[in-house]
Amino acid sequence: MPYAEPGMAIGLFGGSFNPPHAGHALVAEIALRRLRLDQLWWMVTPGNPLKSTRELLPLEERIRLSEALAPDPRIKVTAFEATLNSRYTADTLRTIKLRNPHIRFVWIMGADNLRDFHLWQRWQRIAATFPIAVIDRPGATLAFLSSKMAKTFDYARLDESDAEVLARKRPPAWTFIHGPRSPLSSTAIRNGMEAPSKGDGFSK
Repeated sequence: MPYAEPGMAIGLFGGSFNPPHAGHALVAEIALRRLRLDQLWWMVTPGNPLKSTRELLPLEERIRLSEALAPDPRIKVTAFEATLNSRYTADTLRTIKLRNPHIRFVWIMGADNLRDFHLWQRWQRIAATFPIAVIDRPGATLAFLSSKMAKTFDYARLDESDAEVLARKRPPAWTFIHGPRSPLSSTAIRNGMEAPSKGDGFSK
């Protein structure tokens, strides 16, 4: 895992990044700025259990492409999850918390992931491990109103104007952040398209 000083506020931005694109970089930039983060760990995962791995680029290639997109020194591109023998986000976050007890982490995800978040393994445990920042995505704005996650944890939602204090909140706590939105998606890029169809979003 990247090195971090005690007390730092760090964003955890995980995904397959297959391939990474400017939309991912935009989410990272928004998270750093709006959440007042000291670092952002760009976590390239071995693969998403909910998605096919047939078209998955080699891990080394996805790391290289991610590094080229993330020149900000506060962004740490890493693939340590591949060494954990962990397939699920809940297990990865638990390990991160155990190894970094004095760091204030925030889990970052695109709004398009809210639609299926309740299908993730132990999704409620994820919400109870770290605060969550949901970044708006084209075609996904309404998902945060109708998703099972948003309804289940409605009581724990912070107003967007309080996003900069999210890292200091005890989970469950989450916020929805609006901002510039990129129409790019990894799926569209793999298919040789310039923009995704409605509802497409980041590949995790």
